Amino acid sequence: MYAPSELIINADGSAFHLHLKPEQLADRIILVGDQNRVDMVASRFDQIECTVQNREFRTITGTKGGKRISCVSTGIGTDNIDIVLTELDALANIDFATREDRPSFRRLQLVRIGTCGGMQPETPEGTYAASAVSIGFDGLLNYYAGRDRVCDAGFEQAFVEQTGYSPRFAAPYCVHASASLLERIAGTDMVRGATISAPGFYGPQGRQIRLPLADPQLNDKIRAFSYQGMKINNFEMEGSAIAGLSALLGHEALTVCLVIANRYGRRFIGDYSTKMEELVSLVTDRL
Repeated sequence: MYAPSELIINADGSAFHLHLKPEQLADRIILVGDQNRVDMVASRFDQIECTVQNREFRTITGTKGGKRISCVSTGIGTDNIDIVLTELDALANIDFATREDRPSFRRLQLVRIGTCGGMQPETPEGTYAASAVSIGFDGLLNYYAGRDRVCDAGFEQAFVEQTGYSPRFAAPYCVHASASLLERIAGTDMVRGATISAPGFYGPQGRQIRLPLADPQLNDKIRAFSYQGMKINNFEMEGSAIAGLSALLGHEALTVCLVIANRYGRRFIGDYSTKMEELVSLVTDRL
C-alpha cells in the first residue's frame, strides 16, 4: 500500500501533477515537451475525449483510426520525465481507491516526439532521428534499483573509455528502445542511431556562451564515438529517462526527433513547423 506522502492523489481522484484520472489515460501515449504541441497532435485525432492541464502538463486523449491515444506534454528535462513516467505508470497500474497494485499489469506504449541537435554530417537539419539507444548524461536512472538490468553495460564502458568521460559528471547510462516500436515507428524514413540526453541545453551539450566548458573537446569525441557500428546521431533532453524508466516499469518506449540544428555544420532551421507537422502525422498514424 502506497502512503499518501509517497503517492499523492488529488481530492478529485487524479494524479498529483498530471491531474489525470485513470480512466482518462490511453495505452498509446505520445509525449511532447512543448504543451502547445499537444494541440498539434490532437488535431490529427478523429474525436477528442478529454482535455486536462496543470502547470506545463497538458493532456488530450482521443481516437485516431479506431486507436485510443493520449498526448501528454512533459516540459523540458529528465527531472520532469521522472514525474510524468511515474504518474503515468501509477495511473495504469495502481488502484487509486486502495493505493495497491492492480492485479493485472497494463503495458503502455510511449513515443516521444521532440526536436534535437544533429551531431553527424549525415544528420543535417530536417532529418528525422530515431533513438535506437538513449545515453543519459542526467544520472536519473542511477537512483533506481535494477538500472543494470535494463542498461547496456558494454555500451556504457565503451562510451566512457572512448570519450575519456570525466568522473565528475554523472555516470552515463545506456538503454535500448523498444525493438517493436522502433521498427513500427521509424520505418525507412528515419535515421537510426544513439542519442544523448543532456541535463541542460548549453554547457551539457557543449555550447559555450560566457562560461568555459569543463571538457571543450567532448563533442568532438562524441562525434567520433562508435560501438558495434552505431554512432551518436543527436543531442536532446528527455529520451534517456523515458527509455530507462519505461524499461524498468515494463513499458515500451521510443524517442523520435526532428533535427533543427546541425552542431557539426553549425546550422539552424529558422522555421521547422512544416517538418514537425509531418513528423507528428507519421508518428500518429504508425502508433
